[in-house]
Amino acid sequence: MTDEGIRLQKVMASAGIGSRRACEQMIEAGRVSVNDQVVLEQGRRVDPEVDIIRVDTMRINTAPGLVYLAMNKPRGYVTAMTDPEGRPTVGDLVADRIERLFHVGRLDADTEGLLLLTNHGELAHRLSHPSYEVPKTYLAEVLGPVARDVGKRLREGIQLEDGIVRVDSFKLVDSTSNRVLLELVLHEGRKHIVRRALAEVGHPVQRLVRTAVGPVQLGPQKPGKIRVLTRDELAGVFKLVDL
Repeated sequence: MTDEGIRLQKVMASAGIGSRRACEQMIEAGRVSVNDQVVLEQGRRVDPEVDIIRVDTMRINTAPGLVYLAMNKPRGYVTAMTDPEGRPTVGDLVADRIERLFHVGRLDADTEGLLLLTNHGELAHRLSHPSYEVPKTYLAEVLGPVARDVGKRLREGIQLEDGIVRVDSFKLVDSTSNRVLLELVLHEGRKHIVRRALAEVGHPVQRLVRTAVGPVQLGPQKPGKIRVLTRDELAGVFKLVDL
C-alpha cells in the first residue's frame, strides 16, 4: 500500500457519501471499489483526481473542481456561451461562475427545458455522441386531433431529408379542445429533429420542452434556474456513458 494519496473514507465523506464512520462501514461490507477492485481494508489511499471510486457499482464524483449542472433553458435563449449578434445566451445565465463550462448538446432558441452544463470535457463529449444513444424526453404541444396511427408511424420510422428518424417511445399526455400534449423519447440529436418529425406527420410543434436527459429530470425547476446534479443523477449519467 502506498503512503501517497488520501484515505479512501475521507475522500468518500468529502464527496457527500456519508460520515467517515459510515464510509468505513461501507468498505467493511465490500460495497466500495477503486478502479473496479473491491476494497475491504481500511486505510486505503487513493488519488481522487485519477482513481475511479464506486459505491454499490455507482461512480461517485471525487475530482475537485468539476461541476455538473442542470439548467432550465428559457425560450428565446441561444444555446451558446456568447453570441456575436447580442442575443441572450445560456452563457449569460452562468456568467457569475468561474468555471469554463460546456453545454451538453443544444436546444434551439424556441425550445425550452433541460440543458446540462459541465466542465468535464469527456463527459460532455460522450453525452453528445450518437454512439452512446443517450435518451432525451420531450413534451410537445401540437394542434389536434392526433390520429391514432401517429405514434406507430413515428416508432417505425419517418423519412426526413437527412435520413430516417425513429422515436423510442410516444405517448399522448393530455388533450384539451384542439391542443394536444405529446411525450416523445429519442436517443439522437439531429438539428430540430423533434420539430421536423412531428411536422412530417402533420403536427407542427407549437411549444417544445425537453424534460429529461437520461436519468436527469427537469422536474419543477423554473426557467432560467440552475441546480447541481444530485449524487444519484451523476452516478446514473456516468453509467450511461461508461465512465
